[in-house]
Amino acid sequence: MKLRLFLIAFLAVLVHGYHLGVDDAEIFVPAIKHAADPALYPFGSEFFMSHAGLSLFPVLLGGFTRLIHLPVNFVIFAFHVVSVFLLLAAGWRLLHACFQNERACWGGVLLLAGVLSVPVAGTALVIMDPYVTARSLSTPATIFTIACYLENRRAQALAWLVFTAVVHPQMSAYAVAFLGCVWLVEHFHKVEDAVPAEAAVFGLLPFWFDFAPSTGAAREALLSRTYFFVSNWAWYEWVGVLAPLAICWWWSSRPPRNTMLAFRPLVRTLVPFGVLFTAAGVLLISSPRFENFTRLQPMRAFHLVYVVFFLVLGALTADYVLRNRAWRWAALLVPLAAGMYALQQQQFPNSPHVEWPGYNFRNNWNAAFSWVRLNTPKDAVFALDPQYMLRDGDDQHGFRAVAERSALADAVKDSGAVSLFPRLAPDWKAQVDAQQNWASLKRDDFERLALVYPVTWIVTRKPAPAGMACPYENAELAVCRIAR
Repeated sequence: MKLRLFLIAFLAVLVHGYHLGVDDAEIFVPAIKHAADPALYPFGSEFFMSHAGLSLFPVLLGGFTRLIHLPVNFVIFAFHVVSVFLLLAAGWRLLHACFQNERACWGGVLLLAGVLSVPVAGTALVIMDPYVTARSLSTPATIFTIACYLENRRAQALAWLVFTAVVHPQMSAYAVAFLGCVWLVEHFHKVEDAVPAEAAVFGLLPFWFDFAPSTGAAREALLSRTYFFVSNWAWYEWVGVLAPLAICWWWSSRPPRNTMLAFRPLVRTLVPFGVLFTAAGVLLISSPRFENFTRLQPMRAFHLVYVVFFLVLGALTADYVLRNRAWRWAALLVPLAAGMYALQQQQFPNSPHVEWPGYNFRNNWNAAFSWVRLNTPKDAVFALDPQYMLRDGDDQHGFRAVAERSALADAVKDSGAVSLFPRLAPDWKAQVDAQQNWASLKRDDFERLALVYPVTWIVTRKPAPAGMACPYENAELAVCRIAR
């Protein structure tokens, strides 16, 4: 079974792709590399360690890299494959507690493997990212927690829950709330009776954080995260919230055949769980007084809803529709895989679908970042366009993650750190403003920038500023040294 699950996991990576250091990986990959080599990132590490420092995940993976003496990019890629395997293994265990036959378990696992790139409503998450973050480990750990709880293995469930908490504290809070809903559903006859009791527990969460009102740059960063505010969601994103809950309610009211006792509390729990966090999301936009509490991101609880929902949907589809007909399985899974492959190709049009470790990048941005990694000192500090992650050709690749060098704050990913940690706002705003009007900056501007910050290099568009020494150029970019 494990060999089959690993094969499915590897095929899932081939379908959904893999990318080093894109999007949220620009937070976690530098933290991993810093743990593997503390000489890296002498400047500006607070913009990724503010997140990553709350988790033991970077320390675990970075420490493992130092222990086995393998290239860190290879270890990160291997871990991505392993994390997909762990998610599928956790899904198998959860389904095994709910269904009587293995066909249903395989159906759930295969469907989950096929939908890893599906967006989770309007939360800016997908079921499994095509890159490494702390969620890569916390998601399977959460599913193992729920599976053990439903199997009445409470000690194992607690161990997995604690592990989830040290890997990703935010996601562990959703796991605690889910288990609380399971307990309440088991002790209340009506699903709606469980919501107020669980809501009372959730109402205590804000008192665990400092949520003084944001102003100035901190508020600017908070408002840049539009998905924090459910009032910004499109109608189809609301369908992604309501449809799974309605289907789960229907399943729980008419338990299908070949299910076990754990099935009904699992799917029924998804209803009060989803309603609770939806109510919290709506509450937080009901008044400007609650604006700062949107940092709790209650709607991200639907990440767990989606994982469980697709596992159960795949299991029931296998049991009721696919059965033992190979052509039916192929008719479902082959078009699904092709669609997910095309979706990822569209999202990363300038990058290889799978960025194998050691790959020779054709992407001009990644090629420049790779040259920086190989040809500049570890203590070098870079400046570059603060909007570079949104520029055509970059495909959301983060400079720190790929180049392994320090950089001034950017306006895209570092603003996410500021939205959650407002104390970073003054430095973030000052550094971003110092790099504004990037395309028009001249040699004198960069030399003045170097008087304020310890910047020694820049990455810029061609043609490079006149009078600067640029030891690297490609068709689009130049890497130049600032004279000091």
